[in-house]
This record gives sequence, C-alpha cells and structure tokens, in this order.
Amino acid sequence: MYGRVVKRDAKATRKRILEAATAEFSRYGLAGARVDRIAKAAGSNKAMIYTYFGSKDGLLDAVAVDLVTWHVQDAPFDTSDLPEYAARVFDRYQQRPELMRLVNWDRLERGGEHAQSEEGKKALERKIAAVRQAQHDGVIGNHFPAHLLLELMFALIELRPTLTEGPLNKQDHAARRQAIKDAVARLIG
Repeated sequence: MYGRVVKRDAKATRKRILEAATAEFSRYGLAGARVDRIAKAAGSNKAMIYTYFGSKDGLLDAVAVDLVTWHVQDAPFDTSDLPEYAARVFDRYQQRPELMRLVNWDRLERGGEHAQSEEGKKALERKIAAVRQAQHDGVIGNHFPAHLLLELMFALIELRPTLTEGPLNKQDHAARRQAIKDAVARLIG
C-alpha cells in the first residue's frame, strides 16, 4: 500500500481543533492552555494548528468567533419579547457553559477587549439600535438608555454561570429562567 494518497478533510480537522480548543481554553484560559494538549485532543498536530490559526491567540480568537456565531444564529434578538430573548440566552449559557467561562477568561487575561469578534461587536451595535427604536416606538420603556438596559439584562443572564459551576436540575433551571424573564420584564416596563 505504499504510495497511497490519504485525502485530508480540512474542514473536519478545523472543526476538531476548534472543539478541542474550546474545551482547553474554557478550562485553563489563554495562559494555561497548551497547544500540544489541543492537538492531541483534536487528533492533529501543533504544526497544523499554527497553519490554520497562526498562533495560540489566533486560535482563541477563532474559538470566540465560532461561539459568537453559534450564539447569534441560535438566539435571534427580538425586541418585541425581550424577556423571552433573555430566557433563550440563559438557556444557551446553560447548554454551552464554556461560552461564559471563555468570556470570563478573556476579561481576566486580556481585559475583555477580545471577547467579541467584529461580528459580535456589530451584533451588539444592532441590538442597541433596535432597543433604541423599540423605546422610541413605545414598545419598551425608556427608564434606562438602550446600552445600559442591555448591560443590565446580560448581567442577570450571566450571573448564575459566573458564580457557580455545574448543570441545573430541571426545576432550578425553570425557576431561574422565569426569574430572569420577570426581572427583564420589569426593566423594560
């Protein structure tokens, strides 16, 4: 079987690397993460990681873009029902706790400047503009400026994953989800 050419699947390799890197960075942060552990977990090698992502920082940025893209696509923003949107985002953080851990590592190690990709920053700008418009139209109360309202809403959503680890049982999850909806309803009322 000498001379047999093995076809590589670059897309599958990249996906495995991103999955392994997500787990590694969420557990150890940028400083503690090791490219050799990521390569081993992905069934790849360090050279391939550097070829695809350039550096460990570049790999972390790619992980962030991947998670932000997933989050934005799976939890579309809806100003007509911000309490339900907040509850869906809470659900997302419970499904993918590494998302919140990565954000916190970024805040600790890089000052939070890299937590959002350009896509994430643009999505936030669109959310602020949509809230402003909904406030202008009278759909949402204007007790708080749009950007502050979103900060308060996300603080409520992020509180539990920031303070504690581990999954919630169904009853606790439902109770916290409802509490977030109620609190956001009061913020926008």
